[in-house]
Amino acid sequence: MARMAGRRLLTAVPLLAVVTFGVFAVAAASPFDPARAYAGSAGLGAGRDVLDQLRENLGADRPFVVRWWEWLTAALGGDLGQSTSLRQPVAQVIGERVGWSVLLCGVAFLLAVCTGTALGVLAARRRGGLLDRTVTSLAYTLEAAPPFWLGLLAMWFFAIRLDALPAGGLTDTGADAVTAGQVASHLVLPALVLATTQLPWFVLYVRQGVGDALDEDPVRGARARGLRERTVLLRHALRSGLLPVLTLIGSRVPELITGALLVETVFSWPGIASATVQAATSVDFPLLAALTVLATAAVLLGNLLSDLLYGLADPRVGFDG
Repeated sequence: MARMAGRRLLTAVPLLAVVTFGVFAVAAASPFDPARAYAGSAGLGAGRDVLDQLRENLGADRPFVVRWWEWLTAALGGDLGQSTSLRQPVAQVIGERVGWSVLLCGVAFLLAVCTGTALGVLAARRRGGLLDRTVTSLAYTLEAAPPFWLGLLAMWFFAIRLDALPAGGLTDTGADAVTAGQVASHLVLPALVLATTQLPWFVLYVRQGVGDALDEDPVRGARARGLRERTVLLRHALRSGLLPVLTLIGSRVPELITGALLVETVFSWPGIASATVQAATSVDFPLLAALTVLATAAVLLGNLLSDLLYGLADPRVGFDG
């Protein structure tokens, strides 16, 4: 396990460098003008000389390869640069926001895994029955629903129509301080919506895995020995059926991040969504590169975690890959 993790980490270093190079290349080809974005409304009436001088001050007039290399060498030394769009150090921008995004993603992912596993097991227990048809139909419907649409629907129903939950933000309007109670109440809607976007995959995978396991000879043998149905389902079929789900954890990380950006935008959650949008529209090279590295690292760690969990759950799997 340690050797595999070490090899993955060594492979991640050049991969992250290539990813950041691609970010600088794509941003350089973007039609957005960093100088006008930096100047804001004042840039609408600025002359060409002023904008050219601003591009020189920002370093936007230099080839993107030069800017990428300077950023990369500085980042390896711990300096992520200065965000030109938010006028803050990149490390400060990320530090102020990433914790809230991690909280949202963590709670939503845990809800999706637990609820999806429970519904998948119930559906697999009587495949073809009414509960199975209802759960799978709902899963396929939710799978096709866009996250922002689910967010707007949940906001309209729970916040506006029922007035049961806050519509967005981190705290109540006019609150003097951030309290755990307010954060928890404001977290409910975005976490439920984000969990709902991930739920169908776990339901369908668990249903398929547990359903196939119930037809295997070891499970049939357990039933023949007179074990209770609950014991057969939870101790035999579920353990075997959950193996494919472990590999799903890592593959869902990219969509979890994408869904979190949309959900954060809908509910005005103070995560990295607003910084990502601002960096993209302003061609903020340092912030774009740092956010891309963060997202790529999360995906790589998710895949590594999936492989480790699968190997621990199934001793027949080696760690040589």
